[in-house]
Amino acid sequence: MAVTESAPETAPAMPEAAGARATQEDVGARAAHEGILRRQAARESAARTYARALPIVPVRARGLTIEGADGNRYLDCLSGAGTLALGHNHPVVLEAIRKVLDSGAPLQVLDLATPVKDAFTTELFRTLPPGLADHARVQFCGPAGTDAVEAALKLVRAATGRSGILAFAGAYHGMTAGALAASGGASDVRVARLPYPQDYRCPFGVGGEPGAELAARWTESILDDTKSGVPSPAGMILEPVQGEGGVIPARDDWMRRMREITSARSIPLIADEVQTGVGRTGVFWAVEHSGITPDVMVLSKAIGGSLPLAVVVYREDLDVWEPGAHAGTFRGNQLAMAAGAATLAYVRENGLAERAAALGTRMIAQLQSLADDFGCVGDVRGRGLMIGVELVDPEKPPSSPGGPHPAAPELAVAVQRECLRRGLIVELGGRNSSVVRLLPPLTISDEQASAVLNRLADAVAEVAKSHTGPGTESTRRTATGRAQEVGHAQGTEHTRRAERSG
Repeated sequence: MAVTESAPETAPAMPEAAGARATQEDVGARAAHEGILRRQAARESAARTYARALPIVPVRARGLTIEGADGNRYLDCLSGAGTLALGHNHPVVLEAIRKVLDSGAPLQVLDLATPVKDAFTTELFRTLPPGLADHARVQFCGPAGTDAVEAALKLVRAATGRSGILAFAGAYHGMTAGALAASGGASDVRVARLPYPQDYRCPFGVGGEPGAELAARWTESILDDTKSGVPSPAGMILEPVQGEGGVIPARDDWMRRMREITSARSIPLIADEVQTGVGRTGVFWAVEHSGITPDVMVLSKAIGGSLPLAVVVYREDLDVWEPGAHAGTFRGNQLAMAAGAATLAYVRENGLAERAAALGTRMIAQLQSLADDFGCVGDVRGRGLMIGVELVDPEKPPSSPGGPHPAAPELAVAVQRECLRRGLIVELGGRNSSVVRLLPPLTISDEQASAVLNRLADAVAEVAKSHTGPGTESTRRTATGRAQEVGHAQGTEHTRRAERSG
């Protein structure tokens, strides 16, 4: 979660799309909106993050759209940091929740067996990679992904009798102590840090397959060199796509190399699918892109259908837990399990992962054209509907000949602010909070995708104009026109079903 401290914690300007006139009712709504924001700033912890960059007060939401207390409407490409696979208040989710409420079933049951839990685990196992689902156990944790990470780390340590963990530069696994120690921003390093390959800012300066191979060889060297200072670890944890690290998809061949390296050395491989799971990257679970089967999968966010839920799924031979070895009072959330089962089934039955792959490819292609028009757009990357646009300062020289320009977090903050003014909610991430991130719901239509890209392109154009001067107006019109092209063709049955339902 990127903190954008320089973004103002004040109300945004009226989105251009709203077109509302300042009636007496509007003035009253605006005053109520601003009063809520003032009280939040006065009462809540300084640890709050999103509220600083996104000073809105949501009161109603449906699908991709949020309406604020002041009457402004926004297209939400934050989606609860990827939690809302079906968007806000999808009918199948609401129906599942109402069914449990109306049934008189207990809402909280610790780890007791219930029909609701049984339905959830059945649907979850139906979606898992076959090599794991056939011989798996599931551990219900506290309701946050970071607790599932903690459970996974404890599990592999208990199963192997070893303590060390391998993790990667740029990783993000949560905010509790163990998860933070495995994340890229750790200040007190207790894990061995390995290079995560990427094309744009390759740690070895070569990118592509050569860069991924060098990263793999470095991993092998660390593990096999008796003087590396890294003893045999309890496990390796990785994200198939680094989210908070800047939307960096792992190469499939590198993922397969990590699986080979860990298997040959009896090191459990933990896949953190908290944000990449449930169709987000174009397959149901992101590890499916490479065809690997991890030993452990950490799941949260979308699996709860918008409600808090987290689990660890792992090979049955790792199941060495003693009773109560990892527990949590709220691991029996029946509403979340019902909403989660409905979400998993809807994504599976309606082919939303395939839909995310197709639409995401088109959106990324359109956004890549912005890099031709604006020097501040350094790179566009992603997989499925997990998309990132890295902002750079084209007026500063690259750190190495032919390399990328320096990251420009101030431009990313400006783009986020301009997006909000135009009624578009986006997140920031990346090593320097310089990556504008899009995490729209999987139910987004072609027309909505076009509107998202229009607003983002216009925001980038406005920031580029302010940064480089007014001489880019014709370029802005060209780039905005290009963005308008996305989504007007190739309407699919997946889209029509999503529009009817959400």
